[in-house]
Amino acid sequence: MSSQLLNTKQAANYLSVSNAFLERDRWAGARIPFVKIGSRSVRYRLSDLDAYIESSIRTSTSQQV
Repeated sequence: MSSQLLNTKQAANYLSVSNAFLERDRWAGARIPFVKIGSRSVRYRLSDLDAYIESSIRTSTSQQV
């Protein structure tokens, strides 16, 4: 299985959010899956980012998750 891995800055750019948004997400329980490589390196699979985008689609601002 080959999937492109992005660092936090690249993933934030792909999602049009800040690095801090992804850091808070990891700290709060990670709605967006990530891969931990070694003791410090965090990476995001492009396929997981696309799945997160798809799961976030709403048809109304009042629609619940």
